[in-house]
Amino acid sequence: MDKYQKLLNSGILPRPMSLVSTISEDGVENLAPFSWFNTVTNYPPVISFAINHNATGSLKDTTTNLKNGQGFAVNIISEAFVENANSTAVDAPPEFDEWALSGLTKAKCVQIRASRVKESAFSMECELYKSIDITHPVTGEHNSTLILAHVKYFHVRKDMLTSRGAVDLTKFKPVARVGDISYARVGDTYRIPVPSWAQEEAKIQEALKTLASP
Repeated sequence: MDKYQKLLNSGILPRPMSLVSTISEDGVENLAPFSWFNTVTNYPPVISFAINHNATGSLKDTTTNLKNGQGFAVNIISEAFVENANSTAVDAPPEFDEWALSGLTKAKCVQIRASRVKESAFSMECELYKSIDITHPVTGEHNSTLILAHVKYFHVRKDMLTSRGAVDLTKFKPVARVGDISYARVGDTYRIPVPSWAQEEAKIQEALKTLASP
C-alpha cells in the first residue's frame, strides 16, 4: 500500500487544498484539511473529497459529522493561513476543538449549522449528496469514504473577483499539495484556447494528409 500511496501522491498533482468544517450532533465543531478534493460537476454544483479512516480503522470525525444532516463547509486554503490549516491535521480525539488550535476565525453560515473559515476567500456551504464506501476489490477492506457534496451557498470575497466574475488567481493565492508534506504556490499560468472544429477543420484535414503521405 505504501508503494501505491507514494506513486499516487507524487504523480497526480497539483491537488487543491481545502479545510472541511463540520459539527457533531452534540455541537462539537471539527476542522480538517483534505487534498483528495476536486470539482465533479457544475450543474448541479457538486464537489468531492475522500476521507481515509483513522489508523485504528475507525471513521474520522469529519466522516461521522457530515452524515448527520447538519451540513458542512468546504473552505479553500490560501498561502496566508496554510500553516494554520496544517495544524488541524493533528490526530486529536473527537472532543478536541481544532479551531482553537488553528487560530482561525469562525464565521456563521447562511444555510448550515457548521461554521466556515473567515480567513478563506472562497468557501462553500454544502450538504451531503452521496457517501460511497471504498472497499478493496480483493480483501473487501473498507479504509476510506468518497464524499460527494452538493454546494448550496458560496462565500467569495468581492476583492478576489475579476471584472468577468471569476476568481483572480494572483489575489486568491490558493495552495496546492504536491506529495508527502510538500506544498506549492499556484500562479505561473498560461492560456491555451480549445480548438474549434468549425474553424479548424480545413487545417486539421490538411495536417492529417501530410502525416499520411510517405
